Amino acid sequence: FAVYITLYIYLKMAPKSKPDLVTRDYTIHLAKRTHKTTFKSKTPKAIKEIKKFAEKAMGTKDVRISTDVNKFVWSQGVRNPPKRIRVRLSRKRNEDEDADEKLYTLVEHVQVASFKGLETETIDA
Repeated sequence: FAVYITLYIYLKMAPKSKPDLVTRDYTIHLAKRTHKTTFKSKTPKAIKEIKKFAEKAMGTKDVRISTDVNKFVWSQGVRNPPKRIRVRLSRKRNEDEDADEKLYTLVEHVQVASFKGLETETIDA
């Protein structure tokens, strides 16, 4: 019996192989991530939280934020970042041969009229 439990735990804990290149749309709630933050560090923290979210969602340490995302987050100034942002996270291959990781995540902005009823979507390339 103990052998079966050990085997079950081993199979459950084995690292899952992720598809190499994948693109997904996420809504990030920035207000809850910057709550109780000093005014002058709200928008910089929002940028850091987007990076942290992308790192966790895509499993890559190398996260690159597009200028569109940066401009949208900074559009209302340092004290008042947007409440939510819709982003497209794309896991891509690193062309640089001497890079530490073979994959990186690109964060792009997706324009939406309303955030109501949106869910995470996988985009077929």
